[in-house]
Amino acid sequence: MLYTPPGNTMISAGMLQVWIRILVLATLLFTAVCSQADVAIPPLKSHVTDLTATLSTHEVTLLEQKLAALEQTKGSQIAVLIVPTTQPEAIEQYAIRVVEAWKIGRKKIDDGALLLIAKNDRALRIEVGYGLEGVLPDAMAKRIIEEIIVPQFKAGSFADGITAGIDAMLSLIAGEPLPPPTRHSAASPNFSSALDHFIPILIGLIVLGRLLQTLLGRLAGATVTSIGTGLIGWLMLSSIAAALLAAVFVFLFSLFQQTGNGFYRNGRGNWPNDHYRGGNSGYDGFGGGFGGGGGGFGGGGASGRW
Repeated sequence: MLYTPPGNTMISAGMLQVWIRILVLATLLFTAVCSQADVAIPPLKSHVTDLTATLSTHEVTLLEQKLAALEQTKGSQIAVLIVPTTQPEAIEQYAIRVVEAWKIGRKKIDDGALLLIAKNDRALRIEVGYGLEGVLPDAMAKRIIEEIIVPQFKAGSFADGITAGIDAMLSLIAGEPLPPPTRHSAASPNFSSALDHFIPILIGLIVLGRLLQTLLGRLAGATVTSIGTGLIGWLMLSSIAAALLAAVFVFLFSLFQQTGNGFYRNGRGNWPNDHYRGGNSGYDGFGGGFGGGGGGFGGGGASGRW
């Protein structure tokens, strides 16, 4: 009887079955995580973000003009966000996540504010940056909600309620002595900041993927790396589409990148760092022309229901 040494084909087929099972389990886990996930934070493209189609185009335009004028004259930033729901989070928790992601207001001045409306929850909140807590304290924010906005909402006049609430906030901020705005006071959209943090991590994941390829094989290493990239990208960028795009890119890059070339030759990388470095200068984000300026928030403000 002839001796037949173990063949690479049999080993590869066995390993492939194992990693297919791992990929299926990871996909199921990712789907389960997404189904239980908190409401994603939309990208900051403009002063007014309405995900419920509550406001007409004309009403959004009028609000945009008011808020853009405030930013030009005072430097402060106010954003309006209307979402269907914040569940499973309370509106206060979601509002903090939004302002931490959007960074409304100027850096070190912290003169930003958010009017958040969860329409299906019948809840709203005014979140106030550190620099406006003197002129817009919790008690005043509560009065604006209860005495100005909520009565209009109860009558079904959402546009009137939002406009009246914004006008009340503008009148208070107008009398506050704040540093004058500068030409470059408004920073790039939040996606730019998130991308600046994510790309170095992406490079690290690709390097890790190459190490996994030497241990697990090219296909398995690329698969594990792409799954990790997708999870981390989704958490950092708050966008499933962007996370999936990053995962596919890393999978293809890892799968077809030669292990002997690329990152380590002559101690230099081949990744085009110059394309993403450079901070906020020249980056137009999503084309909306508006982005947070790095303002900080500490939980000041008030909530209400109608």
